[in-house]
This record gives sequence, structure tokens and C-alpha cells, in this order.
Amino acid sequence: MDSSYRRMKDKLLSDTIPVSDQDSHEPTIRKRTLTRPRSEPSLCIDSQSNTYSRSLYRLSYNDLRDQTDDLIDTVFEVPTKCVEQAKEVGKLVVQYVVDHSHLPHWLLDNEFLISGHRPPMPSFKQCFASIFRLHTETVNIWTHLLGTLFFIVIAIYFTTRPSTEVHMEKKLIFGAFFLGAIICLLCSTLYHTLYCHSPKISKFFSKLDYCGIAILIIGSIVPLLYYQFYCEFGTKVAYLTLIGILGAGCIVISMWDRFSSSEYRVYRALLFITFGVFGFIPTCHYIIRFGIKHAFTTGATQYLLLVAALYVTGACIYAARIPERLAPGAFDIWFQSHQLFHIFVVAAACVHYYGICVLSYNQTNYFGDCRNILSPNTAPMAAMMA
Repeated sequence: MDSSYRRMKDKLLSDTIPVSDQDSHEPTIRKRTLTRPRSEPSLCIDSQSNTYSRSLYRLSYNDLRDQTDDLIDTVFEVPTKCVEQAKEVGKLVVQYVVDHSHLPHWLLDNEFLISGHRPPMPSFKQCFASIFRLHTETVNIWTHLLGTLFFIVIAIYFTTRPSTEVHMEKKLIFGAFFLGAIICLLCSTLYHTLYCHSPKISKFFSKLDYCGIAILIIGSIVPLLYYQFYCEFGTKVAYLTLIGILGAGCIVISMWDRFSSSEYRVYRALLFITFGVFGFIPTCHYIIRFGIKHAFTTGATQYLLLVAALYVTGACIYAARIPERLAPGAFDIWFQSHQLFHIFVVAAACVHYYGICVLSYNQTNYFGDCRNILSPNTAPMAAMMA
């Protein structure tokens, strides 16, 4: 390495310093002085002898070579210093991560993620500081953290609108969805931030994470039931009661210690898929009751189908551990299954919000005052829809 570096420097020196300078080894000084005394002012400029004093110093070959040598050293030190600085920055990012094989048993979850794991951090300060560092949970944290902030902002904007624009009743109905989305995403963010703290903290926030999913499903169904069966109070109450019982059952199962272990990954996915699919039963009832055309125009059912597809796809990716199963170690930091699942969840929540906005606008304008529709003197509802 040193010899090649030396040869490179010699080549640069030979190409840079003129041969005439290399042959001279003694410093020479050439000095041009004024042709007239300083006391004799003149406004003319002598082209052959300048009117000002100038001294030109020619450096010797050795001096010039030394300066050029220092300049080359400086130039070659720049990339070396950049590499060293990059390594120092890298230490701030990855100096504390370990491989999967070095994790304690309570942190073992996905064997297809080989490296980049956080070791146990029995300090809340360290856990929260790791949000800004790169490891296997960084993207999991930030996807749901940004989703939480997004829905908090939307909820504040929505609920603070004047009552002339958004009625209090609508604020309460949408508030159930906002509350479910914020609780779910916030619990997920806290779990992925603190699960490496200790076994006790990890287990506690894991339970909160699954409870948050159940709360999100319940909160998402509330506005659907309210607007799909806008003028049918008994139907709404019956479905809300049933969904509430199922949601409470999911929360109870989520509080079971063994349910949060890695071997129950598939069962967890199946449980929440089943709960979500059952929550789609009222929509099927709505389609049968009012017809497919009405459901896909006034009822905005196409958005609800997209939401269901996003949730189911994300859950299946999470359960199958794709793509890291196909290439262990290649997706340790980016694009692992859990990250994709988080992205699908946030996308589904955003689509769901847009869908219930469309549903709310259409249903309230379609039905108007339910007292007129339910009056015995008015035409049947089917005739009105026709």
C-alpha cells in the first residue's frame, strides 16, 4: 500500500513540476526595480520597466517538491477522514445492535431476521432514544408513530369544526373511529419502542398492542353501522352489541400471556382476521337489504372492500413472514414482513376514514330526516330508493 502510494506521488510530482525546475537546486531571485528614483513622480507607465516595484521569487526544486508533496498528502487524506467520520456516525447508529443468536429467549421472535437487533435495554430513556437509531424495529416504530400523529391532527381538526359544519352527533360517531385508530397505532408504537426493556415490560405492551387492534376494529365498525343502518335503530344496537362482545373476547384472549409468544403468531393473525371479517357481516346485510348498485354508490362499499383487502393482505404477510423467509438476513432493517403489515394497517385506516366520510355524506343526504321516512304516511323505503 505504501509503495504504490509512493509511486503515485512521484508520478504526480513528475507531471506537475517542470524539468527546468528539477535541474536547479539553488534558489534564484530575480528582482526588477524602478528605473527612476521614488522622489521623481511620473504619470507615465514604462512598458519595459514597470513603474512599481515587484519581486519574483522562484522556489527551488526541493522546496517546490516538498510543498507539492504536502498538498498531495492533504488531498489523499480527505477520503480517509471521510471514511473515519462515516465510521464514527455509524457507531452512533449500530454500535449497540446484536445478532439474533445473541438475544435472550424473551426477545426471540423472528429467526429470519439475522442481525440489527437491540439487546436488552433496562432503561426507558435508552429505549426512547433508540427511536432515532437504525435497527430492526426503527421502521416499525416510525410507521405507526407517524400514523398516530396524522390521526391526532385529523381528529383535532374534525372535532373543532363549528357545529354548523359538523354536527355534534357526527363528531361523536367519527370520534369512535379516531379513538380506535389512535389507540391502536399508539400502543403499537410503544410496544415496538419498549419491548426490549425487560420481560415484564415487553409482555405488558405486547398485550396492549393486541388490545389496540381489537379497539381499532370496534371503532371502525361504529360509523359503518351508524350510517349503513341510518334509520334502523334496533339493527344498529343489535350489531353494536354483538361486535362489542366479540371485541371484548379478543381483548380477553390478548391478555393471555401465552398468546403473545412467537409460536402463536399464526393464531393471532387468524383471530383478528376472523374478527375483522365478522365485522364485515353488517356490510353484507346492507348490500342484501338495499342492493348492490345502492351499496356501491351511496354506501361507498368499494372503499370498505379495499380496507378489508388491505387488512387481510397485511395480516397474511405478517403470519407468513414474507419476504424475510425467502432471504434470511436480507430484510433485517428494511421491508420485513412486520413493517409491510404496519404500512398496510395505516393505509387501510386512511382509506377507511375516506370511505366513512363518503358514506356519511351520501347517507345523510339520501335519507334526510329519518322521522319522515319512518312515518306511516310516507312511501315505503324501497319505493323511495327506486
